[in-house]
Amino acid sequence: MKLQCDVEVVNRMLPTFGMKSRGKGTRAVLSIGKHLDKTTQRSNIYLMICTAKDRAGSKYKADSNSLKNFLSAARLADRGSDTSSLPLSTLTPVRARDVEQPKKKLAIVSKKDYPLTSNFPHSLEQLQVSYCKLSRVDMRMLSLKALRKLDLSNNHIKKLPATIGDLSCLSELILHNNHLEAFSEALCLSTLQRTLQHLDLSQNRLQTLPAQFCQLRELVNLKLDDNALLCLPFHIGRLSKLRFLSAAHNQLTVLPGDFRKLSLENLDLFGNPFIQPNPLDHKMQLTFPLPLQELASRAVANLRIPYGPHLIPAHLCRDLKIAKTCYCGCICISFYIKTAVSMNLHQVSHTVVLVDDMGGTDAPVEQHFCSLSCYSEFLDNSLQRGTR
Repeated sequence: MKLQCDVEVVNRMLPTFGMKSRGKGTRAVLSIGKHLDKTTQRSNIYLMICTAKDRAGSKYKADSNSLKNFLSAARLADRGSDTSSLPLSTLTPVRARDVEQPKKKLAIVSKKDYPLTSNFPHSLEQLQVSYCKLSRVDMRMLSLKALRKLDLSNNHIKKLPATIGDLSCLSELILHNNHLEAFSEALCLSTLQRTLQHLDLSQNRLQTLPAQFCQLRELVNLKLDDNALLCLPFHIGRLSKLRFLSAAHNQLTVLPGDFRKLSLENLDLFGNPFIQPNPLDHKMQLTFPLPLQELASRAVANLRIPYGPHLIPAHLCRDLKIAKTCYCGCICISFYIKTAVSMNLHQVSHTVVLVDDMGGTDAPVEQHFCSLSCYSEFLDNSLQRGTR
């Protein structure tokens, strides 16, 4: 679509340099069409102005809604409609905010600067609201669909709304130094599974994290320092992209067996009351013979038979999701022997912050056994290593 007309392109910065525009248009061709954006590899609608001096033309990307209104008015004018019925406004100079670049970053670090009556710019990609004494997440923030980074550190937030999971572009969530007591299952099962890479929950009041936390499989950096965590998520090893983990100054006494599967660059577990592991100290949760339900569940897990709530009861599905791996490699569900063994944390991380003031880098890790024979074999091997 092309229109031959006189066009004047004015740089609004000219008065800043003491210059004036010519105030005279140049014969040009105004076109509306598609153009391939090399950065996104997508075709977008652009306005292009070509003059005798610039035959290649200058391209201007326009907002789709504005283009629709523009074309609608042009169509009505082309049909010879009465000008009084056309949806046209009187030509006036635009406001500065109409031609400014969309605001992508906003930082509010004082309560007096917090907007009470106006909305946040919808174009925001990074938003920081700190030291504002917020007790809850403002719902206006949750309408920012382009948001990639949300920093709500140093507030008084006690609970996170599940609708944070509707922020489909969110890759970084910082909640340092709040009053959080839980991280909900709903957030773990939201779109954050596909987008969240950096999560800072340090200096809160967390005691546990849900089993579904390990569904956040895009996590690269996780900060859990200075909480009251009694344990880490059972299947933490499923966070295969995790590279930075800090959980210093919590109440961890032992690490989950799945911890062995992590492949980290930096690990900090300083200041936790880890137990001194002793393979002879164990918890036995076995019956002889094993119940039929346990045998069937083990068969499903070991043979990797597909299952779901449409095939078996929901509580069995939950049990299978927290299945334990035995020393021999087989799966056990609800009946097992459990002990703790020492592991050098350098096995899972390139850099390790010392675990205690004594300079140690070892920590206790849970070990499960599916049978008495597996536990006996493990003890024999441990004794043989100790006598060498």
